[in-house]
Amino acid sequence: MDINDPKDVVRRGYDALSRRYEQSFTAETKYQPWLGTLQQRIPAGATVLDLGCGTGIPVARVLSGAGHRVTGVDISEVQIRRARELVPEAEFRQADATAVEFPAASFDAVVSLYALIHIPLEEQPPLLAKIASWLRPGGWFLGTTGHSAWTGTDDNWLGGGTTMWWSHADAATYRTWLTEAGLAVQQEEFVPEGDSGHALFWARRPHAGE
Repeated sequence: MDINDPKDVVRRGYDALSRRYEQSFTAETKYQPWLGTLQQRIPAGATVLDLGCGTGIPVARVLSGAGHRVTGVDISEVQIRRARELVPEAEFRQADATAVEFPAASFDAVVSLYALIHIPLEEQPPLLAKIASWLRPGGWFLGTTGHSAWTGTDDNWLGGGTTMWWSHADAATYRTWLTEAGLAVQQEEFVPEGDSGHALFWARRPHAGE
């Protein structure tokens, strides 16, 4: 354990507050239209990667319940253990999102909600490039990013006495990074949260010649 490693701070934070985070955020209705739109854009029985899946709720549960084949990845051992209990029909893997490997063109969609913002800034563009490579041509990336640039911690995250760490660029930078990764940004919106918010991106891996 390295208390100065931001990824370790994130892992320990979610290990400690898995249930509190679930109670605070996973019932939010904003997920429903996002996942509904995604299902309209991917084929029946699609393969989907949920990167930063948490407990598997709501993304893995909703998509696997609709007949899609979902693989979830999360850095937190506790989150993954609970995901396997809560969404047994999906496959889950404990791993650092920046270190996990999949074959090229493995997925029809990659979903990453509120996860990129926990990864060191310099590691985010290479991860977006890997995500693009994991998508099949025509596949979709649905992800939330920072809206304004910020790096910092909360030493009493969710009132649970545990530290959490974030780092994100601004939305324009993410738009550039997605494009440089080889994805075509189709849609961007601001998702408010408290007195700030996040950016939501829909990006697609083009077919050859597009």
